[in-house]
Amino acid sequence: MGCDMCGRHAELYRTVIEDVELNVCEACSKFGKVLEPISSPKRKQGNNDFGKSREKTETLVESFSHLIKSKRESLGLTQKEFAMKINEKESVVHKIETGDFEPPIQLARKLEKILKIRLVEECEEISEKPEKTREAGFTIGDFIKIK
Repeated sequence: MGCDMCGRHAELYRTVIEDVELNVCEACSKFGKVLEPISSPKRKQGNNDFGKSREKTETLVESFSHLIKSKRESLGLTQKEFAMKINEKESVVHKIETGDFEPPIQLARKLEKILKIRLVEECEEISEKPEKTREAGFTIGDFIKIK
């Protein structure tokens, strides 16, 4: 989150400027009365994640089709019986087991519960954040004239 006046990403202070409560940087806080500093989560030293976002996603394990088929067979179920048990079409079960169809996470969770196997794993993706452009909008600082 950046300063409400100038948009700078720095430590912010809750400040009253012209009867309006704003979250501003130290430089902009001199234009009003500082109420309190806004605590921001501290980063670990040496963590070079500025400009990057972390996102956790769920994906299927690579050999999901083999795992499902081998577990179904070990339980002694045919594809038709298994399809009835999970309330899906037999053709869906066949396509999953041959690897032609990747089940959605919700269906994979249902399969995990019934077969008692692990099909979904969490991955943490780190991606570059696009740089902010001026097209994103104006800040209050764009409209204030300093004498």
